[in-house]
Amino acid sequence: MLTNNKNVLKWVDEMVALCKPDQVVWIDGSEEQLNGLRAEATKTGEMLPLNQEELPGCYLHRTVPNDVARVEDRTFICTRKEEDAGPINNWCDPKEMYAKLTPMYDGVMKGRTMYVIPYSMGPIGSPLAKVGVELTDSIYVVLNMDIMTRMGKAAFENLGDTSDDFVRGLHSKAAVDPENRYIVHFPEDNTIWSINSGYGGNVLLGKKCFALRIASYQGKNEGWMAEHMLILGIENPQGEVKYISAAFPSACGKTNLAMLIPPKVYADKGYKVWCVGDDIAWMRQGPDGRLYAINPENGFFGVAPGTNAKSNPNALESTRKGTIFTNVVLNKDTNTVWWEGLDKNPPENALDWKGNPWNGKESTEKGAHPNSRFTAPAKNCPCVSPEFDNPNGVPISAMIFGGRRAKTAPLVYQSFDWTHGVFVGSTMASETTAAATGAVGVVRRDPMAMRPFCGYHMGDYFQHWLDMGKKLGDKAPKIFNVNWFRTDDEGHFIWPGFGDNMRVLMWILDRCDGKADAVETPIGYEPKPEDINIEGLDIGTDVVADLLSVDKDLWKEEAAGIREFYAQFGDRLPKELVKELEGLEERLGK
Repeated sequence: MLTNNKNVLKWVDEMVALCKPDQVVWIDGSEEQLNGLRAEATKTGEMLPLNQEELPGCYLHRTVPNDVARVEDRTFICTRKEEDAGPINNWCDPKEMYAKLTPMYDGVMKGRTMYVIPYSMGPIGSPLAKVGVELTDSIYVVLNMDIMTRMGKAAFENLGDTSDDFVRGLHSKAAVDPENRYIVHFPEDNTIWSINSGYGGNVLLGKKCFALRIASYQGKNEGWMAEHMLILGIENPQGEVKYISAAFPSACGKTNLAMLIPPKVYADKGYKVWCVGDDIAWMRQGPDGRLYAINPENGFFGVAPGTNAKSNPNALESTRKGTIFTNVVLNKDTNTVWWEGLDKNPPENALDWKGNPWNGKESTEKGAHPNSRFTAPAKNCPCVSPEFDNPNGVPISAMIFGGRRAKTAPLVYQSFDWTHGVFVGSTMASETTAAATGAVGVVRRDPMAMRPFCGYHMGDYFQHWLDMGKKLGDKAPKIFNVNWFRTDDEGHFIWPGFGDNMRVLMWILDRCDGKADAVETPIGYEPKPEDINIEGLDIGTDVVADLLSVDKDLWKEEAAGIREFYAQFGDRLPKELVKELEGLEERLGK
């Protein structure tokens, strides 16, 4: 036993009695124990060791082909009152869900080992950290949780012997049956149950399940924020670092921004960018009144396809050691991995993500699954922040929202104030391209990039943001919106993106410091075109002016779309946001 906490021991005993494993192993986090598990997983074929000279400590794992991604339609928020889950979440009565799932877990681990994983989300000893315990029958889960969290005996230090404030996670691969796959959250019970999946997003219960769905509910009740945000620091030549958090829906370049490499114009002057986190931020008001953020995770769970030396060299470098690759190509000649977009030399003598023979030069099928992953330790990242383990977190100067919009949103604008910033975040959207039907620009709203991850009613979530603003007062971060994805009439991106996004971040930080001017528009404050540094780019100030243009007719359509989106929240939608929408409509003119 690793703890004397009676609440933990009682719960583990109850789950052992339910699942009936052959043996129970408590994970202490020691290298000796982990090496034993790696050897066992290698023996059973659950993990394949890769070329240890080129990729030391790296392994390949394949999931069952029916189990390759998060399953939103099988993900539930079970609150006692249906209205508390809100219109965006799948809801089920907790009693009903427990009654449905309990028989599925009954004896599910017979013939298997139950691993008891204590873990800390956030640095051990941090006042912002929280403890979870995950019970699982998967060694893959244990080894991934070791990378993604602070796992092992030390996690119990934060909990002590009497606290009941830990998240109870129960996972079993069971039969990996998609018809009986459930990822279920009981926010009022601090509990997560996952069954019939082995895929990371559904079974690494510290990640989206705890760090966002459960933690967002905890944050609302305890007065802090759990957000789907990267955290990065920009260090100027004088050694001062300012921190930014940013939320983007998927496929909007979040990890690339988190690990940004400064363009030459800034690098030559001595500017540096530091990655604190690429996915999740937990934020609380500090003793000085400012908002402080930690990354509750300890690693990166990144999408492999498209990651390469040009798109994200820091992410690629992070995968060079101690990494678990899932559902990528195995190059049999070198015993290394490959995926689409890594380079232009696909291996010819290879196995695809399902383990079938694959020739990259001849096959028309993709070798790696489009959602194939790498789980890499954050400490491997060349630009990991020196403040990564700071228990107090880092102070946030600016918050950024962004989406993928072809014409509507300008390159960057600042909200008028915090309440208007909450409005901007609540109306975040990306456009899809549906080539088959010819429909382009179908708008999917994803408030604060939290649509799939908010553990309670989204109207109440917006209210929590407004309440945090009142609490922070004039110490609140400034809020901005960016759009790297404006296109010309041929559909080509106008802004270069990637490292050059730093040029926009610099204006944002100048605004926070009161050093940059702005122009008032109907949607917010914008930079003057000449205030965005384009030195070294092959675009002129006229192009920047075009990127900043606000088309009133498009924004009138946008306002109508927002009104329709807001309607689903009924009287749980804060009145302040309705006023913000009316203000936008007024400024645009009917």
